Parts: sequence; structure tokens; C-alpha cells
Amino acid sequence: MTIKINPSWQAILQAEFDKEYFVNLVNFVKAEYATHRCFPKGSEIFAAFDSCTFEDTRVVIIGQDPYHGLGQANGLCFSVNDGVAMPPSLVNIFKEIESDLNIPFPATGNLQRWAKQGVLLLNATLTVRENTAGSHQNKGWEQFTDAVIDKISKEKQGVVFLLWGGFAKKKGSKIDRNKHFVLETGHPSPLSANRGLWFGNKHFSKTNAYLKSIGKPEIEW
Repeated sequence: MTIKINPSWQAILQAEFDKEYFVNLVNFVKAEYATHRCFPKGSEIFAAFDSCTFEDTRVVIIGQDPYHGLGQANGLCFSVNDGVAMPPSLVNIFKEIESDLNIPFPATGNLQRWAKQGVLLLNATLTVRENTAGSHQNKGWEQFTDAVIDKISKEKQGVVFLLWGGFAKKKGSKIDRNKHFVLETGHPSPLSANRGLWFGNKHFSKTNAYLKSIGKPEIEW
């Protein structure tokens, strides 16, 4: 099956695109987009890959679903389009960055600037129906994104994986921790953060310290 995706990922993932589960997944997604309003828009479903090549990937952040409100999702986990109000989880991410690195709170929640520096912003499920969180789970996306993480783990060295919350931590079983740097903490959502499971994790300074230690450029968060 031919999927329109960044060429650097095409070769890495073509075997997945040809599998029966992925063909079934594509048929499901096409039917959903034809009969319901779904996010992100079709051209942005693989935006995480289009914005960050396989070769450039230095950091992986794993989210769960795209945002399911109108105009929010842009294909990058935790990210929203310019001019869109920041969801609470994203606000808490920026609060932690502000505390950790003394970087001022940004004007936009669009994380495209991270992706261009080699941060793969990967949701476990790449599509969702409007106002229905989790509506496209268990249709094949999770198997696909497991394969993505497995490929990165096996074929690259020294990647930082940021696993926030239980859902992301489950993906950690696909990562070779002898080759890569894995940081785990609670989810940045208010439910988790307000229970003391997010703030103070210093994942952003720890990421940069590790990248610097292996001779890679730091991320400008």
C-alpha cells in the first residue's frame, strides 16, 4: 500500500503499510473521515513524520490521542495550531520548561519548532472523531506506532524517549534501554500534575544534558 509520508520514513515503514492490519486501518479511517468530522485533517495525519525525518530524530515524545476539539489537532502530539488556546496539559508542559530551564512561556502552542529540531511528537493513535476521545483506539494505530518505536530503537542509537503517564510507559517495552535514554514521569494533565506526578521532573534539562554528553545539539525548548 502506498502512503504519503516523508521519504525517510517510507523505506523504514513500508513493511507495515503492506500488512493486512494496516490496510484494514486505512479503510476504517477513510470511512470515519467520510461520515464524521475527524482530526487532524487528512493531510496532517502523518505530520509528526513529515516534520521530523527518521535521520533527524533525537527525541521521541509519546502522546495518546490527537485533540478532539475543532481546530486544535495538527498531527503533532500535545501541539495545537497557532492562535488556538493551549489545552491544560500543554500549559503544564510549558510551566515545567519555564521552571526547569527559565525559558519564558511561549506565545503559541504550536510545537512545529520542536519537530524541526528532531523531536518526534508521536501520538499512539493518529486520528480521532470530533468530541469523542479514544474513538479510533484499538483499530490498528497502536500496532503501527509500536512498530515505529521498535524501528527507532533497533536502528538508531542514543535517542531520548520521554514517557509521560501510564499509556506512554506501556510503549516503553519496545525500547532497548541499553542503547537509548528513557525518562518516565506522570502525565502533564491537571489530574496527574495536581497530584504531584508531573512538576519538577526536569525532563527538558535532563534531555539536553544527555544529548550534550553524546555530542548532539541540545533542543531549544
